[in-house]
Amino acid sequence: MKISASFLSIKDNLKENISRLTKTDIDYLHLDIMDGSFVLNKTWDIEQIKGIINYNKPLDIHLMVDDVYKYIDQFQVLNPIYITFHYEINYDIMKVIEYIRQYGIKVGLSIKPETDVEKILPYLPYVDLVLVMSVDPGAGGQTFIASTTDKIEKLRAIDGNFLIEVDGGINIDTIDLVKNVDIIVVGSYITNGNYEERIKNIKEKIYG
Repeated sequence: MKISASFLSIKDNLKENISRLTKTDIDYLHLDIMDGSFVLNKTWDIEQIKGIINYNKPLDIHLMVDDVYKYIDQFQVLNPIYITFHYEINYDIMKVIEYIRQYGIKVGLSIKPETDVEKILPYLPYVDLVLVMSVDPGAGGQTFIASTTDKIEKLRAIDGNFLIEVDGGINIDTIDLVKNVDIIVVGSYITNGNYEERIKNIKEKIYG
């Protein structure tokens, strides 16, 4: 299991604290990009992101936006490993998948808590990753939704080459609920404490 660390909950000294985060033993840096339309909150534009992050860690970008093509064009310049977009957008899903692929970037498809796994079955052969939201997208620090585990089990039962990522409410208490996924997104649990100590705690819980 790999750790993708979100900095959404960092409020002060953002550039300095992201630099600290990228020097820890995480696997990916998770960028939560919101447009204030698809979700209520709005985060950073591409120029702001360029000014606050460095490239010590591979990037895992999660687009919570309506105008998905615009944001793909903007954020592909960061050379991320993954760009993940939401099934719930009003676009042809296959065309968006192909659009991300033409940049040589791996494709992730995300579903909100209220979206059934069955909805995305036709697209699973064409994506590299499925991001299951275990909270309502749009804000950090929320409580893990217990029904997420059922979605994970359904995805695990499917014979496919995609990875399973879970995002929302992951901490030292909920980690046991997602031990059969490939990537966990951890935000406030890490960034609201000592980064190195919190990451060590998670890894000890994962690996024993």
